[in-house]
Amino acid sequence: MLGKIFKAYDIRGTYPDLLTDAMARQIGFGASRYLLGDATAAGEDNPMMKNIVVGRDMRKSSPALTEQLIKGINDQGGNVLDLGMVDTSFIYFAINHLDCAGGVMVTASHNPPQYNGFKISKRKAKPVGESTGLADIRKFAATVDFSNNFVSANGRSDKRDLWDAYRKHVLAFMDLSKRKGKKFKVVIDASNGMAGTMIPKIFGKKGASVEGVEIIEINFDNSKGEFVHEPNPLVASNVRQCCEEVVRQKADVGFCYDGDADRCVVVDELGNIVGCDLLTGVLCRHFLEKSPGAAVVYDLRSTKAVEEEIRKAGGKPVRGRVGHVFMKAALAENKGCFGGELSGHFYFAQNFNADSGVIAMCTVLTVLANTGKKMSELVAPLARYFQSGEINFNIEDKDAALVRLKKEFGKGALVDDLDGVTIDCFNTEGWWCNVRKSNTEPLLRLNLEAKDKATLDTMMARIAPMLGHKVDH
Repeated sequence: MLGKIFKAYDIRGTYPDLLTDAMARQIGFGASRYLLGDATAAGEDNPMMKNIVVGRDMRKSSPALTEQLIKGINDQGGNVLDLGMVDTSFIYFAINHLDCAGGVMVTASHNPPQYNGFKISKRKAKPVGESTGLADIRKFAATVDFSNNFVSANGRSDKRDLWDAYRKHVLAFMDLSKRKGKKFKVVIDASNGMAGTMIPKIFGKKGASVEGVEIIEINFDNSKGEFVHEPNPLVASNVRQCCEEVVRQKADVGFCYDGDADRCVVVDELGNIVGCDLLTGVLCRHFLEKSPGAAVVYDLRSTKAVEEEIRKAGGKPVRGRVGHVFMKAALAENKGCFGGELSGHFYFAQNFNADSGVIAMCTVLTVLANTGKKMSELVAPLARYFQSGEINFNIEDKDAALVRLKKEFGKGALVDDLDGVTIDCFNTEGWWCNVRKSNTEPLLRLNLEAKDKATLDTMMARIAPMLGHKVDH
């Protein structure tokens, strides 16, 4: 059963049929064995390296799963610092702030309320994925036997409140001094998730105007563990309420968070959703002014305008594979200052190369203050090409389709296999595309961009039939 809930980047499943309390104890044991072993292998003799931070989201199943997770960690000999109900980015901060062996967040992120799971990070908040420890944790969890003969190592568990330190860390990314006393009116849709806990802790409770920001709250109540809309801001219908409220309130900007608040999507003052690749292009200049010539990592599905903006700002553009495990690794390897992904994850060198929804929000507000421009004015120059958006196609033989694609369009093009297949004819024919395989479904995912609408339509008509049947979701 454990095999069904271990994914490429985390552990996730419906509760209590696929993911059970008993499994949480096994996973706690496996995570502790891996994280403590990883710290030891790295030569860490810091006594804090027996400590693992644990946090949870607001789902109904999270308290029970957290209790059993902690029990399993303690059984293996790990000591737990229980942070309580926090956003996922809080875990990354706490691991580094306390210099721990790692951390576990109990969450199912943007999934519906019947789901839950675990996001695991090791030393320095480095992500644990299938090839970077998750396979070992699955093996350790599957082989532990909590029978009558099992002897617990009796690790400790203590509660910790780090909100003051976290607040200071987050607000260090925000500078509204050039706003000259005028407050930003900001709409925030917490999606009934962890932003409903985190935002008041950092910016003050409802009605308060802290740090030059007046916040208009939507869906902040997370006490029931249920959602008014699915906590996935990548689906436009889930952001509609935020868009409408921005217009109604005549707000400067809006932010819609996902369930565990490590991601947010931005809404401009006109009520339009800002593409996350466009936002990466807008924000990169801010970080390159602080770190001239540094690398900026961007999702390889991003508009060509992102690469162009990075170069224009004097930075080194680095294309990254899709997924936080790869984005964080690329940021670290290239000593980058900033990174952005189409999923709404934004990565910051000064945040331990980790992603943070609230730091992304603080950065957006800082850029608005520094430039004196409206959000729509900042984004408009980057929306200069025509994009298909990500389109899914159902096909059984995914590999054969990719081979056909390269054979048909690869001649004379720039072709690479960094993540799926990228065929780049942008400088010669005015278009490029990326096609990636789904890890879990018989799907191919297409992103196509062109310099003009006619070329986009022409190439879509040529490429789409080679990828199978279009899936409308």
